[in-house]
Formats: sequence, C-alpha cells, structure tokens
Amino acid sequence: MIQMQIRWVANPFRGDRFAEGWRPAAEAAVDYGASQWSFTRAQEGGLDFLQTATFPSKAHFERYWYSERIAEHRIELAGTYQVPILPTFWEILGAGDAVSPVRAGP
Repeated sequence: MIQMQIRWVANPFRGDRFAEGWRPAAEAAVDYGASQWSFTRAQEGGLDFLQTATFPSKAHFERYWYSERIAEHRIELAGTYQVPILPTFWEILGAGDAVSPVRAGP
C-alpha cells in the first residue's frame, strides 16, 4: 500500500472555485482502487490544499491520474491552481482509526 499526496496551491481569488471543482476528482480515486481519500484546505489563507489517497500500488494511482476523467478535471480547472503539480508517494508503516473517539475534558 502507498499513500499519495499532492499539495495544491490555488491562485488568488480562485480557491473556492478550485475547492468545488476538484473535490469530485479527489473522491474519484476510490473508483480507481484507492481505499482512502481526503481533500483538505488550509484554514489560514484558504489557498493551500492537500489531496491524499491510499492505493494498492503506484500503478493504481497512475491509472487514476492519467485517466481521461481526471485529465478533464485538470483542464476544466486550469488557471485556478499553480503548476507544476508534483505527487509524492509514501510507504505506509502504520495507520489506524479510533473506534470511538475519546471525549476531552470532564
């Protein structure tokens, strides 16, 4: 399993348009074999985004990234984000989810 990360930087005054337009593309990773995906936005400034997805292999990511569907999203949103877009890949050494979140405080 690998985790893919892409750091996106939206162009000024285009963060909302990019966020709305790219979210469906980020979620589509599951249609290409991802077991997890996320698309987050920095609270400060609102122009920095982080997309992650967990794929069985880099080949699964490439099938997603180079698909006609995702290429169309990139073309449609051209001008809303800065290039180059450089995916990075991370080997997952451990991960987990809380079964029931612990409440903080009394």
